[in-house]
Amino acid sequence: MSVLWPSPEPPVPERWHAWPVAKVFPGTVPGLSPSGARVTYVLAGIAPEASCEAAFEAAAVRPGCRTALRATYADSTQTYVATVGIAVLDGPGLGPYAAGRPATVRPVAFPGGPAERFGERQYFTGVLMSTEHRYVVAAAAGYADGRPYQPGDRSVSRLRDTARQLAWALHRTLTR
Repeated sequence: MSVLWPSPEPPVPERWHAWPVAKVFPGTVPGLSPSGARVTYVLAGIAPEASCEAAFEAAAVRPGCRTALRATYADSTQTYVATVGIAVLDGPGLGPYAAGRPATVRPVAFPGGPAERFGERQYFTGVLMSTEHRYVVAAAAGYADGRPYQPGDRSVSRLRDTARQLAWALHRTLTR
């Protein structure tokens, strides 16, 4: 009689609900600030699972989107905040990578911390990325002080790096 041991990791498409939430959205993510200094992005909060239509702007919703997971992070200086959203798809998520202030995940504020004033008017930039896996990961980044986005703001490219780092780090965690 042979004994079958469970694989150490669930298949990539099942990780979003097989893993504990702390593994999908780790408490800290190492990165670089928009100025290039080493920082740690710290989890500010995790939103309840939501429909894709509620969690993402309309132009960012993909066909076959089953559900959406979102969490907001702040850098260790509490200057920058970013909401990262994971769209779980029924099939592979190949599609465009976008940057700038694209249609992306809807920011989530969390009271009592650096992300309490982060909302739709406060995200300056974001990224939307997908690969052959069943996830699309998007991030929207802005300032923790609640300042609203103004077209032409020169900090957009620096904040885009924050959004990109967090989106790639969480995507990599789910798919490697």
